[in-house]
Amino acid sequence: MINFDVIIIGSGPGGYVAAIRASQLGLKTAIIEKENLGGICLNWGCIPTKALLKSAQVFEYIQNADEYGIHIEKSNPDFQKVINRSRDTATKMSKGIDFLMKKNKITVIHGTAQLNGKNTVKVLDTNHKETIYSSNHIIISTGARSRELPNLKQNGKNIIGYREALSLKKQPKSMVIVGSGAIGVEFAYFYNTMGTKVTIIEYQENIVPNEDHDISKELSKSLKKKGINILTKASVESVVEKSGESIVSIKTEDGKKELKAEIILSAVGITPNIENIGLEALKITTNEGRIVVDEYYRTNIDGYYAIGDVIKGPALAHVASAEGIICVEKIVGENPETINYDNIPGCTYCSPEIASVGFTEKEAKEKGYDIKIGQFPFSASGKASAAGHKEGFVKIIYDTKYGELLGAHMLGYNVTEMIAEIVVAKKLETTGHEILKSIHPHPTMSEAVMEATAAAFGEVIHL
Repeated sequence: MINFDVIIIGSGPGGYVAAIRASQLGLKTAIIEKENLGGICLNWGCIPTKALLKSAQVFEYIQNADEYGIHIEKSNPDFQKVINRSRDTATKMSKGIDFLMKKNKITVIHGTAQLNGKNTVKVLDTNHKETIYSSNHIIISTGARSRELPNLKQNGKNIIGYREALSLKKQPKSMVIVGSGAIGVEFAYFYNTMGTKVTIIEYQENIVPNEDHDISKELSKSLKKKGINILTKASVESVVEKSGESIVSIKTEDGKKELKAEIILSAVGITPNIENIGLEALKITTNEGRIVVDEYYRTNIDGYYAIGDVIKGPALAHVASAEGIICVEKIVGENPETINYDNIPGCTYCSPEIASVGFTEKEAKEKGYDIKIGQFPFSASGKASAAGHKEGFVKIIYDTKYGELLGAHMLGYNVTEMIAEIVVAKKLETTGHEILKSIHPHPTMSEAVMEATAAAFGEVIHL
């Protein structure tokens, strides 16, 4: 039996980051991965989707080049080259993780892992050979997969999940996307820009339902302007194939509707990968399909930990990475600061982009705060006008009594690069006055943060 100080199951952003930190802290570390290093994020999520979206953005620029005084002969995109570029980007990133594993002297074990009794893990490799490894510290970081609805079973052909959406051999002429969270609206923007007729079906009242209502309302307008059909308060009842097309039966407020589409993309969230890994035999506690942990990611069984999508909390790569670092630092006896889950930024990379952190307006009111709200539209921004990206706004929410920064919600060009300012400000318990008196560079998109703050306190200049 081969022994390690720590064994990590899963090499996504939680697992590989935890492994590197463990190695830095002097632990003999192993990481087990059944597919490619980097997990879903690097191979089938965060990275390849951003490559697709960049191709869509470039194509959109070309289509509108005349507005910038540049004349380009317009042509159709090479869909397969776009897909290949995305896959190549993911492959290179995965190889980068392999390099980091070697650099940090981490043992990479390829195979399917199962918890195998006290302090041991059984790994079945691709040749069906079993090997037992032991460790006093085992971290579960097995991630999640595309969630399936009972009446919308994915078959990898006409009904697909995000994996297939990233690697289609042929661009569909029409697509119905079920679900309007980050995955749904990102793929809606990509395929619509490439020329596919796209319809979004959302069960909730608004698209991107976890975002602030003003963000949802404005994004809906923008996507409809681009030609995307949106049905809210709607659900798919059935899908029937006829003559190579799928007929989607939809229940709406106005009665039943039918849509024809080549592809139906199920984007209704994720399901944690906790089945068949041995939790039950060890009596590790779960609740509502997730592993229960404390603030340092310890399960109820000594020596076992869980991080990332398999535990309660936002299923985001940067959250899993932070959890992995805290978990490992606690294992070696340090006293790491725990995560404030009210200060986790969320980013959605459709166009215009969404970035948010903290409470929405509705949440702040429900928590009993007396609030000040400032909003600054990018239509009033010189940089946004020069860049040709006047869509969207920055909305910031403050507590009236102390000027405490409660939340920020942004819609617009490159706002995913702007939100970190608010995260740091909230971490430092910055007030509205301090942001207002922090001189922002001109001309920049980030000026909108200062201007929105000024609007909240009745001092806005450029509105």
